[in-house]
Amino acid sequence: MAGDLRHRRAAGDASGEEERAAKTGTSSGGGGDGVEEAAERGSGGRKEALGWLEWSRGWLATVGEFFFQRIAASHLANPLELPPLDGVSIIVTGATSGIGLEIARQLAQAGAHVVMAVRRPKTAHELIQKWQNEKSECSMPLNVEVMELDLISLDSVVKFADAWNARMAPLHVLINNAGIFTIGEPQRFSKDGYEEHMHVNHLAPALLAMLLLPSLIRGSPSRIINVNSVMHTIGFVDAEDMNLTSGKHKYKSWLGYSNSKLAQVKFSSIFHRRIPAEAGVHIVCSSPGIVHTNVVKPRYVFTYLLLCI
Repeated sequence: MAGDLRHRRAAGDASGEEERAAKTGTSSGGGGDGVEEAAERGSGGRKEALGWLEWSRGWLATVGEFFFQRIAASHLANPLELPPLDGVSIIVTGATSGIGLEIARQLAQAGAHVVMAVRRPKTAHELIQKWQNEKSECSMPLNVEVMELDLISLDSVVKFADAWNARMAPLHVLINNAGIFTIGEPQRFSKDGYEEHMHVNHLAPALLAMLLLPSLIRGSPSRIINVNSVMHTIGFVDAEDMNLTSGKHKYKSWLGYSNSKLAQVKFSSIFHRRIPAEAGVHIVCSSPGIVHTNVVKPRYVFTYLLLCI
């Protein structure tokens, strides 16, 4: 699960251990581990890459999920039956295709007030009409609305959050579902200057969550759900090279994607700890597994990753 965080020691802790090791003449992890630890850290004592054990464990988790997720989830109903959600307001990003579309549709059918936060409002309105037509004539109309949001633009995120907060209405759930994986394509940057995976998958959803916090507090107990990925286990976040432009790490699309997903997990953990418990806002990172969507096709992912290993 994406919520299983891999805790890495801070530079201060590392330097402290190095100092103790120098005094005692021993390394913190034994002979082989000590050599690997030293190799992974630069001259400043800061970790610069995943160790071979972390790297191997991450790839095993990714490949294992590809092959065994259907078996692991075979006991679950499909779709899961939802309780009545009347009076619950939920924002879903990327709700016109893939996972987001199914999330929005099933939540709306359960009675929730669903806000489809999307780049293509026209497509969203067409979907709402389709869902309404599928319902029986005697049923209540779906409580769904559309608001424009383009996560590739931070200005669009701010505009969306301002429009929602201006209502002074409670928000019970924010589902940060929208994301990109430009598999095999060259590196690209947003107009705000960030590598596109990091921008769309982490920075924009993080900004949205922070800006909507007042509405989430009004809807307390509330929840932020970040749709993550098992590929966060092969990511590495270098705070000094988040755009992967320094040359220390050669850019590959899978690396940009996995780094952005790990950044989201780390941010979620820190943000959750900094929100006062009495605010009643909880944050969850959820890995849906390998899903056939228009973001990327599973068979292409697996073939591409095998070529990259």
